[in-house]
Amino acid sequence: MSAHPVPLRPLLLAALASLALVVLANQTTLPPQPYGAQGAEGELNRAQQWLVPTPAADRGAHALLFRPPGEGPFRLAVIAHASSQNALRRTQMTAPEYRALAAFLVAHGLAVLVPERLGHGATGGAYLEDQGGCEDADYARSARATAEQIKLALDFMSRQPFIRKDGAIIIGHSAGGWGALALAGEDPRMLSAIIAFAPGRGGHANDVENRVCAPERLIEAATSLGKGARVPVTWLVAENDTYFPPAFSQRLAGAFRGGGGKVAFSVLPATGREGHWLAESENGINSASTELERALTLARPVTSKKR
Repeated sequence: MSAHPVPLRPLLLAALASLALVVLANQTTLPPQPYGAQGAEGELNRAQQWLVPTPAADRGAHALLFRPPGEGPFRLAVIAHASSQNALRRTQMTAPEYRALAAFLVAHGLAVLVPERLGHGATGGAYLEDQGGCEDADYARSARATAEQIKLALDFMSRQPFIRKDGAIIIGHSAGGWGALALAGEDPRMLSAIIAFAPGRGGHANDVENRVCAPERLIEAATSLGKGARVPVTWLVAENDTYFPPAFSQRLAGAFRGGGGKVAFSVLPATGREGHWLAESENGINSASTELERALTLARPVTSKKR
């Protein structure tokens, strides 16, 4: 018994309709939102959603801005968040806030921007900071890629009327701190200090505590990042950090110093179950308060007196 032939015309029409929908969807993609404030200020430290530039012309970085009371102009602190080589973890990443750290900085008169870089969470887009595998890890390149995004956000905010054009500070955490080190060669009048919480890449290699992917490559890259450095760096690590333990972090800081960098290195008391996340907790910021106070005091721009 022969099967009935399937009518081809309805199938062809359905396929063409589906293709038309796909084309239409691509053509009606909404244009990128304009950079700047994306809503009203909140009550606590004037928290406000912003959109700032990235290397991708069609995609801005979602950011959270905090400010002291008043019109300013305020010095700016940019907080650069941690990252992961795991694509799923980056996609599922919640928006970085660092509220305890931001509150500390706002209390010292700084405006604070926390941008979410490309390839992470709501910002999305291509991940530009990939370091490669352990065999061919290029840590210097990943640092520069992170630094480029930090600098774009900093430069954009420095053009805002309520932000001073000098005396900015970059505070980086983990991969964000590693990227911050790549900006140590900037003009110290414009960028007065870098504070790095456990900077590095490749920690917890294969999800194993106290194991760093290609550690000698990381140390070699730290030396190269120190070359031409002019901005002083405060390098902080918790005693119970298992991503970049204190002994290894001291080697990294020493390599950066050996390349020419100016480093004040401190080991902070153990914080929480995993000290690597010290920068994200109120207890962690309390334990780092003395070092943070010192770094902010040294970073104050010198105002020249008029004669």
